[in-house]
Amino acid sequence: MKRLVMIMTVLLIGGTAISQKMLTRAGEIKFDATIPGALDEVIGNSKTVSSIFDKTTGELVVQAMVKSFKFKSPLMEEHFNENYMESDKLPKANFKGKVTGYDGKAGNYDVEGDLTIHGETNKVKTKMAIANDGGKVAISGNFTVKLSDYKIDVPALAKKTLAETAKISIKLQLENR
Repeated sequence: MKRLVMIMTVLLIGGTAISQKMLTRAGEIKFDATIPGALDEVIGNSKTVSSIFDKTTGELVVQAMVKSFKFKSPLMEEHFNENYMESDKLPKANFKGKVTGYDGKAGNYDVEGDLTIHGETNKVKTKMAIANDGGKVAISGNFTVKLSDYKIDVPALAKKTLAETAKISIKLQLENR
């Protein structure tokens, strides 16, 4: 019996030491498809983004519910969900990829993987800043996507306010699971 307890203890402690997965459910993503000089800003923010980062393998998964994006204008939010993103039919946006060469140190790292928006998946590659603060890891970065790559059509009437590309900014504060 003592031996079984000892083996279980070693496995639990060893499993915890090996597990390097970090988690958040309060990450932030900002979506900005504003045309420079336009009167209306097309900016949506979500502060309920989920993410898992494995410090050992560099694997990174980020997921956002499309309806979690909030805009200044309720009408713009409605158009975003119903006309462009079809959030009832396609409720999630996600990224599955890897931080290349992550060695546990703070710095800028290449991040690449598959970004799925509006049911369409494309490869993306960008740089992200990673900082370590005690038992927490902060990941942040920006990249640009073409809306047409994700089959999001910009109607003629919206071309004065809605850009054909969107700047995506991401901020994640991850903690041990």
